[in-house]
Amino acid sequence: MKHLKFATLGFVATIVGISTLFSSTLFAESPEGDKSRLASLAKFTRVLATIEKYYVDDIKVDDIIKKSIEGMLTNLDAHSSYLDAKHYKDLKIQTEGKFGGLGISVGQRDGALTVIAPMEGTPADRAGVKAGDIILKIDKQSTLNMTIDESVNLMRGKPGTGVELTMVREGESKPLTIPITRDIIKIESVYSRMVENENILYVRVASFDENILGDVGEAIKKQKNLKGIVLDLRNNPGGLLNQAVGLVDLFVDEGIIVSQKGRIEAENAEYKASKSSTITKTPLVVLVNGGSASASEIVSGSLQDHKRAVIIGEKTFGKGSVQAVLPVVDDEAIRLTIARYYLPSGRTIQAEGVTPDLLVYPGEVPHKNNELAVKEKDLKKHLEGELKKVDEAKDSKSKTKPKEKEKEPLKSEKADVTSEGLMKDLQLKTAVDVIKVLSIKK
Repeated sequence: MKHLKFATLGFVATIVGISTLFSSTLFAESPEGDKSRLASLAKFTRVLATIEKYYVDDIKVDDIIKKSIEGMLTNLDAHSSYLDAKHYKDLKIQTEGKFGGLGISVGQRDGALTVIAPMEGTPADRAGVKAGDIILKIDKQSTLNMTIDESVNLMRGKPGTGVELTMVREGESKPLTIPITRDIIKIESVYSRMVENENILYVRVASFDENILGDVGEAIKKQKNLKGIVLDLRNNPGGLLNQAVGLVDLFVDEGIIVSQKGRIEAENAEYKASKSSTITKTPLVVLVNGGSASASEIVSGSLQDHKRAVIIGEKTFGKGSVQAVLPVVDDEAIRLTIARYYLPSGRTIQAEGVTPDLLVYPGEVPHKNNELAVKEKDLKKHLEGELKKVDEAKDSKSKTKPKEKEKEPLKSEKADVTSEGLMKDLQLKTAVDVIKVLSIKK
């Protein structure tokens, strides 16, 4: 018991020593502020001493402190967290090297681990994961009270290995179990197509990596006399701020694009549009949904505030804060929210999102066709397919070398968006119709 008391007193002395050492910065407000902070620190150390003395299990001071820091940061907001040696190392791997993953961007919404968006062409996308899915379990581990970093580390792993996600999805009566195989995540961030017979450019931005600005600019400059542009940011979880700012600057020639404000003046910044960077005044429509987050919300919200684009789709996710990784000791750090983004009008994105000008839910365009014509068309396609099978069977018998499967073209090389394709995407069809109206008005 004496040893326990000594350890506790030693820890209290260390805290008091640290508080004295940093009193010039921590207690700079007033004598009343000094007393309040010292009283709070004293309360904290009494709680630590009580836990160390009476808790049912033998728990060390280091473990108590670690749990205290974790709880303190997770209670600040969904994006602040403590990075111990392992998680700090994992973060460096994530930002500096290649890793096997699922291709899911996740966030906390109302305390639940929620899919912001699956990235196009990744294992999660192919497995059928959708924006808004709530992840209940990763393999056998419950995600309740799990931090974002912990969940990401569980989903990441060696390429080729499997992981099982248990999800709750709106409209489903019971949880879904989705097995996914990890892979190296490679994303085609930008691709563009023309809308068939309309002279309207469709540009899809799947995530904001370092090449976005050049790719989008090149796609626009290639086309002449455009009626308009559809910028698709659906299920785009965000990325680099400078690319989001630059993308808005392609369409806006003056004014604030986004501002960043925190408690420390050094973290405050304003990003403004430049006339020299603007390349088009063509009518613009932006598509968003619940999977559009962070940089996507900056782009759509800023263009909306500047009245430069019509925003169509569903309300965005609402992730508009800035995190910094601040080292604590050599191999540990904290991820801390240090600022929030504000749109030109002064409104915040955080927990609010961007509300579209036209609320349009996903789905096919409701329409009626001549029932007989549809049946005839389907029957003809079916018979053509059967004939093709017969021909291929004959060819395979006459040739000893099998025909190689043709390489699927990249999305950027695929054909135009057809009228048939538009009828399967109500949001995109609405965007094209709005551009037609805007081009007439112009």
